[in-house]
Amino acid sequence: MPRLPTPLTVPPDQDGARGLRRRRRAEAATAWAFVSPAVIVILGLSVVPVLWSLLLSFRASDLVTPSRWVGLDNYRALAQDPNFHDAAVNTLLYALLYVPLSIVAGLALALVLNRRIRFVGVYRTLFFVPFVVSATAQGVLFSFVLDPEFGVANSVLHQLGVSPQGFLTDPGQALYVLVAITLWSGTGLCTVVYLAALQDVPPELVEAARLDGARPRHILRHVTLPALAPMSVFLLLWQAIQALQVFDLVYVTTKGGPLGSTTVIVYFIWEQAFKNFTAGYGAAAAYVLALALLLPTVLSRVLRGRARKEATAS
Repeated sequence: MPRLPTPLTVPPDQDGARGLRRRRRAEAATAWAFVSPAVIVILGLSVVPVLWSLLLSFRASDLVTPSRWVGLDNYRALAQDPNFHDAAVNTLLYALLYVPLSIVAGLALALVLNRRIRFVGVYRTLFFVPFVVSATAQGVLFSFVLDPEFGVANSVLHQLGVSPQGFLTDPGQALYVLVAITLWSGTGLCTVVYLAALQDVPPELVEAARLDGARPRHILRHVTLPALAPMSVFLLLWQAIQALQVFDLVYVTTKGGPLGSTTVIVYFIWEQAFKNFTAGYGAAAAYVLALALLLPTVLSRVLRGRARKEATAS
C-alpha cells in the first residue's frame, strides 16, 4: 500500500506568533480609530495653520486677492518699521514690569496666607478669583472704574484732594495702568502656586534653622527661597510668555492708544492682518514674536540644566 505524503502544518510557535501579530494590528487599528479625530483636530487647528502662516510670511497677501511671493521683504520691512519698534518696546516694558512684580507680590501673599489665621480659606479664594475672570470682563470693568470723567477712581481721588487723572486716556499712564490691571488678576496664580510649593518645604529644615538661632529673614533667604526655586523658574517662564502675548486687555480698553502708547506686538499683528489687510506682513511679525517666546524657554532649560549639574556635583 503506497504511503501518503504528510500534510504541511505550521509549527505551533509560528502559528501563535502570527495570531499575536494579527491581534496587535487589530488593537492598533482600533486605537487609531479612537485617536484619529483628536489627531485631525490638532493638525487642523495647530500644525496646518502654523505651516500656512510661515508660508504666508514670505508672501504679500490681503487674504482676498491672490498672493505673490516676496521672500524676506516682509522681515526687512519689519526691521525698518518704527511702529513695530514701538510695539516691541511697549511689549518689553510691559513684561519687565509685570513679570517680576507679579512673582514678588504672589510670593509675599503666599507667605502671609501660609500662616494659621482666621478665615484663611476665604482670603485665598478672594485672591484667586480675579485670575479666573476673563481679560475681556476685566477690561470692561476697569474702563468704567477708570473713566476720566465719570469713573469711581477719579471720584475717590477728588475726595482725597488729588487732581483727576487720565488713566487709560493719558499716553504717559496708559501702559502702567494696564500693568496694574493685569497684576490685579495675574498675581492670584503666583500666590496659589507658591502656596502649594510652601507646603512641600521640609518643616524639619525650618525647625533646625530656628534652633540654630536663625531669624525669620535668614530662614526665608537660606531655607524657603531655595526650596521654592523650581516654582520660581516655572512662574518666570509662564508669566513672561503671558506678558509677551497680551492682546485682549489692550483690545478692550485702549485699542493700542492713546497715540500708540499701548500698542503691543500681538495687537500690532492683529492690526496688520485684519485691519490693514497686510496678512503676510502680520505673519512675519508673528514669527518674530514666536522667536522671542523661545528665549524664555531656552533660558529656563539652561537654568534647569545648571541646577541639576550643581545638585549632582554636590
